[in-house]
Amino acid sequence: MLGVLGLGPTAEAVYAALLGHPASGVAELVGITGCGEAEVRAALDDLADRAFLRPSRDAPGGLRVVGPEVALDLVVRRQEAELARRAQELAASRAAAAEAVAAYGALVPDRAVDGTERLVGLDAIEAKLEVLAKDVRGECLSVMPGGAQSQASLDASRPLDADAMARGIALLTLYQTSVRNDPATHAYAQWLTGSGGQVRTAPLLPPRMLLFDREVAVLPIDPENTRAGALCTREPGIVASLLAVFEQAWATAVPLGAADARDAGSGLSPAERELLTLLARGLTDEAAAKRLGIGLRTVRRQMAALMERLGAASRFEAGLKAAQRGWL
Repeated sequence: MLGVLGLGPTAEAVYAALLGHPASGVAELVGITGCGEAEVRAALDDLADRAFLRPSRDAPGGLRVVGPEVALDLVVRRQEAELARRAQELAASRAAAAEAVAAYGALVPDRAVDGTERLVGLDAIEAKLEVLAKDVRGECLSVMPGGAQSQASLDASRPLDADAMARGIALLTLYQTSVRNDPATHAYAQWLTGSGGQVRTAPLLPPRMLLFDREVAVLPIDPENTRAGALCTREPGIVASLLAVFEQAWATAVPLGAADARDAGSGLSPAERELLTLLARGLTDEAAAKRLGIGLRTVRRQMAALMERLGAASRFEAGLKAAQRGWL
């Protein structure tokens, strides 16, 4: 039950035993839990490290068990602090990658310079991807923001992905949560999963990118203007920054079709939570729709439903009530 908070089965069993029998020693805990002495001692060390056990003032050198309401609150707060730290790292990595991409954006089209090449036109991009897909040895990581993908993009990707998976290449793909609203893209994501690929979704994603064997990156020079072309680079600094962005996004995404445990208690979908967050930050309906990869009317319909659930008469009141309920 406490595994989601990082506590292993043995540590949880020992903690439960101590709550029922606070004065138990190692020998007693072995008898209660049925675990070996070494396992119990390791579990006690783990519980002490996580502050489930604290030094006893009544028995110097001993430990006292901390009640679950205090211990679990501390664990959650630590996890929140870790998420905040990772968010800061992600923002720094994004900024570093964007700065590096901007520096290479002025390259002469289709001419490699120091391992970096600017690709202009769909034909040039597709030709480069065919070469990279053929040469990939271990894995291909991709971020596909924007919800619905074009049919042309899906058609071009299918044979490359099928060939890669047939060769045992690991495909890890991030789609936006709103992909479920587009039958063609959702079907493609399901095909990927069924064929051996790994697909996760998140309401918000980094810019579009492809990473081959953690050595080569392909990404749009300007995510807002695809006509500006794509950048293909082996520059270690850029690739490392993009890898950090991908790994942070992958760690917080959920497998295709899975529910986000954070929203189980509130009844919010991940998309509704992100919509509230974006609007609370001051984004307009239009900007929020673009970030989430959904239509403007969908944003307004979802917001109207959320205001009704919250009993709010205005956006401002909805934000206050959502914060009070812990939704933000």
